[in-house]
Amino acid sequence: MTEGQLRSKRDEFWDTAPAFEGRKEIWDALRAACCAFESNDYDLAQAIVDGASISLPHGTLTDCYDELGNRYQLPVYCLVPPINLITEDSTEDTSGGGGLDSDAGGCDYPLRLRLSTGRDMVLIIRTTDTVNQAKRRLCQAEASLEPARQRWFYSGRLLGDRTHLADLKIPRDFLVQVVLTPAPSTVQGEPTPVEN
Repeated sequence: MTEGQLRSKRDEFWDTAPAFEGRKEIWDALRAACCAFESNDYDLAQAIVDGASISLPHGTLTDCYDELGNRYQLPVYCLVPPINLITEDSTEDTSGGGGLDSDAGGCDYPLRLRLSTGRDMVLIIRTTDTVNQAKRRLCQAEASLEPARQRWFYSGRLLGDRTHLADLKIPRDFLVQVVLTPAPSTVQGEPTPVEN
């Protein structure tokens, strides 16, 4: 599983979990606590859990209850990344189209982007590029925007990394939204205290 796939899986869980049972404000508090937990800010995670009156009978966020007795179950992948997570920087593009500088057809095309920071920009892409290649082009244009932190949306739909931009038929005046996730702060060599 890549970082992007993990993030998509987490987002899918957090978007759908409140629809099943429980209260939305508790789900929001659990999501915030998970983010704090993953960034190794255990005091903040504990403060969020305490502030929302969430009880953890087993000592982990995987099985918890609110003050009304509603049960909330969180999958482990929402708390910590798997140990065999594939980093997207080291993987080769599997689309078969070569690298970013490949001239294997297509022509330059200006793509309008709106970043989640509120900034609009125009990125010159090749019409044969996949979303992953366009993410890497954006990373080349803005060094702080590594592809693993980017999620691209068009017409309210999350774009997969292997999707060819030409297949989307994006008109010139339309925007692609780029949601940037915060850079994870990792502490090497320190295991996270989560039971599997």
